[in-house]
Amino acid sequence: MKKIILIIALLALFPGTAPADQSYLEVTAPGNRQLQLAVATPVPLSGSANTGIAKDISELFRFDMTLAGPFTVMPTTPTDPKSGIRPGDFSFDVWKAAGADLLIKSGYTLAGTTLTLECRLYDVTRGQELTAKRYSGSITDMRRIAHTFSDEIMKVTTGVRGPFTGKIAFVSKRTGNKEIYLMDYDGYNVQRLTRNGSINLNPDFSPSGKELIYTSYKKGNPDLYRRGIFSGTEARIAAHRGINVTAAYAPDGNRIALAMSKDGNSEIYIINKDGRQLARLTNNSAIDVSPAWSPDGRQIAFVSDRLGKPQVFVMNADGSGVRRLTTSGAYNVSPRWSPKGDKILYCRQMGGFQIFAINPDGSGDTQLTSQGSNEHPRWSPDGRYITFSSQRSGRDAIYVMRADGSGQVMVSRGKGADSHPTWSPRW
Repeated sequence: MKKIILIIALLALFPGTAPADQSYLEVTAPGNRQLQLAVATPVPLSGSANTGIAKDISELFRFDMTLAGPFTVMPTTPTDPKSGIRPGDFSFDVWKAAGADLLIKSGYTLAGTTLTLECRLYDVTRGQELTAKRYSGSITDMRRIAHTFSDEIMKVTTGVRGPFTGKIAFVSKRTGNKEIYLMDYDGYNVQRLTRNGSINLNPDFSPSGKELIYTSYKKGNPDLYRRGIFSGTEARIAAHRGINVTAAYAPDGNRIALAMSKDGNSEIYIINKDGRQLARLTNNSAIDVSPAWSPDGRQIAFVSDRLGKPQVFVMNADGSGVRRLTTSGAYNVSPRWSPKGDKILYCRQMGGFQIFAINPDGSGDTQLTSQGSNEHPRWSPDGRYITFSSQRSGRDAIYVMRADGSGQVMVSRGKGADSHPTWSPRW
């Protein structure tokens, strides 16, 4: 996969009226009311109009901002006699009358295969421009360019950049075999990464986002592989007899925790990224799988049936201090620590599976999903969103939702069964 290069030129950036330690929304949002955000139809800045580009960009902004959560995206936009996007080239009065608090204005120029997109965010009530950016790249980069401005909107309004330029790696059976694929977080630009005609499972990104590890049966045994996203180079790094599964990169990017059964039953081990064993963390007659690192690398959540049924436990990264985390439900699996360290996702069997979030001390156990069977939850890099797979549509498909369980929407766009999603770090 070729690396996308965007040329980004700053036009103007106004930090808004918020103090440095507060987000724009904290200062301007009236009480608990969500701000109304309008998305104006993108217009040509030079040359002829391209309705396809305008439609795609408008729909993309609407999708990103609807998932974002802090705003209510207005379903329709008023008729504005002035289509300009720069200060002074349109009137705020039309948008004020329609009830908009925030406004996205954008314009494009297409010269051959080069797209230039100019985007601006306005505070309608104050008649103030909050940020403006110009991006230039190939027309094939259009969606990534627009997602980049969505990330910028989140940074300006909340103080934390959005995750919308991220990718989701996932497993799909769309060719008949379980292969690893990559797509934009909203389901577009799908790329197939593996072509071994076997079973491939549990992809996990390195902290840099440049590599994936995953388990493959392509040589008959469930072995662990490391693959370069852009280079396509691949190395088998754990090929012990038995399982080499549910691997997760440590935050330092140099270590990997995984479950192996090379010494008998399944235990948690740590290896370096080249496959050299560093430590065995668990040692008992139970089945221990699915390690998940805390963001500071000091603790690991994992699944064990040492009490008879699978439950989530937490231990120090050296294997000491094991404690039980989940106490409700008889079958709990698939933990994943949040990027902020304040929550751990897991799945509880309740007929099918439902996704829960719990505090690392065991308090605040909260159910996030209820429709269908939902598995393999993974955080976005900013910790505000979650991707997961669900069978609620009658087949496995990839969904995203906000961290509180709201805004659940399917992003799988193929017809095959899609599962095991994982959200990339920011590139």
